[in-house]
Amino acid sequence: MKGYLISMFIDDELDLDTKIQFVEQVADDNEFKRQTIVLLKQEKLLRGEMVKSIPDIQLPRHRVFRWRWLQPVAVAAMLVVALLFIYPGMHAPVKMASSGMPHRFVVYLPGVNSASIVGSFTNWRPVPMQKVDSSGYWVLNLKLPVGEHRYNYVIENKRLIPDPTITTRELDDFGGQNSIIEVKRDV
Repeated sequence: MKGYLISMFIDDELDLDTKIQFVEQVADDNEFKRQTIVLLKQEKLLRGEMVKSIPDIQLPRHRVFRWRWLQPVAVAAMLVVALLFIYPGMHAPVKMASSGMPHRFVVYLPGVNSASIVGSFTNWRPVPMQKVDSSGYWVLNLKLPVGEHRYNYVIENKRLIPDPTITTRELDDFGGQNSIIEVKRDV
């Protein structure tokens, strides 16, 4: 819960009484103070020049079919098979955990019209994020089960990017990367 409180302090979402309690706790708890300073430095990096633009990654195209007439037939067959597997679950609502640890996702994406998050905790279905005024920040608060989770941000409903603030990543099966976080029970 302390990390959540730090995040709310950084984003200026606390009322004055809670800010006073926060400052008193920082003064009394050295570990809490250290975590707060680390996150404030991370926020400073996020607001700096480093994240002004997100590069487009172009993957090389490979020639799969030798006979051009076979390509449309194969694509159509793969599409039909994919729809048979995907369609039944498309209309099911995303079931978010009603219990778990609160986690706040924040990403700086100026000039973007929509942002969502997909991950193991959403069954890889997009969950829309909220834009914070005209600041360029997008926010989502979720309750996540304890354990390790993989996720990405979805920009404009088409482009996946890993969380720029999380250094723990893995390659996915599609040539991209997933961010990995571990949610621990707050003591």
